[in-house]
Amino acid sequence: MANSFVWYELMTTDAKAAQGFYSKVVGWKPQEANQPGMDYTLLLSGDVPMAGLMTLPKDACEAGARPAWIGYVGVSDVDAYAGRITKAGGAMHVAPTDIPNIGRFAMVADPQGAAFNLFKPLSDMPPPPADPATPGTIGWHELMAANGEKAFAFYADLFGWTKDEALDMGAMGRYQLFAAGGGAIGGMMTKPAEVPAPFWNYYFRVDAIGAALDRLKKEGGKVVNGPMEVPGDDWIVQGIDPQGAMFSLVSRKA
Repeated sequence: MANSFVWYELMTTDAKAAQGFYSKVVGWKPQEANQPGMDYTLLLSGDVPMAGLMTLPKDACEAGARPAWIGYVGVSDVDAYAGRITKAGGAMHVAPTDIPNIGRFAMVADPQGAAFNLFKPLSDMPPPPADPATPGTIGWHELMAANGEKAFAFYADLFGWTKDEALDMGAMGRYQLFAAGGGAIGGMMTKPAEVPAPFWNYYFRVDAIGAALDRLKKEGGKVVNGPMEVPGDDWIVQGIDPQGAMFSLVSRKA
């Protein structure tokens, strides 16, 4: 889908360990990608690739990179969108680059510093499972911004995202749901002061939040927040995997 999230990728310090962790916690099935010159693992929900993971390059680690999930937004022209982002005050971390037989991408950041990737595939991405509540799918996209209203204005202008419902979080402020041509796919808010920097967080659907929480702890992950019930009758947990990457889980069942 153009101008919406189409892929998710974990850059980590121990790809094999991370592969085992997410296979057990989320239920993804790992499959080595047939990509010459690149050690890359696909994470499948059933037979559909949902995400990928790879080892952080040594030079990136030496430059201060840490394990993290990043989302790819599908666009019609990677170079043009990258130019618009830098013109609006964002950053370009990796200039538009071709991935042989896959597509073209760029790693960018919005004007407040939250990183994401732009992507134009050479062929159509595989359709997600028909039921969006299927375990293993990506259930939500959440931006913790330095300024929620300014962040929404940036993405609305860039991708055409629209406002959905807004939730009053009391002392935490306003949580603005956003849509990309249909129902809400995520939310944005001004981050709490204790969160050091703006970032995108991704929620992976699981069978039941309590059972997934037990698996998360058993496999060496840490709980940051939750479990808690959220509007829409979902339950969530926010956590950190054993290598230090933040992620979240969501389920219709407690």
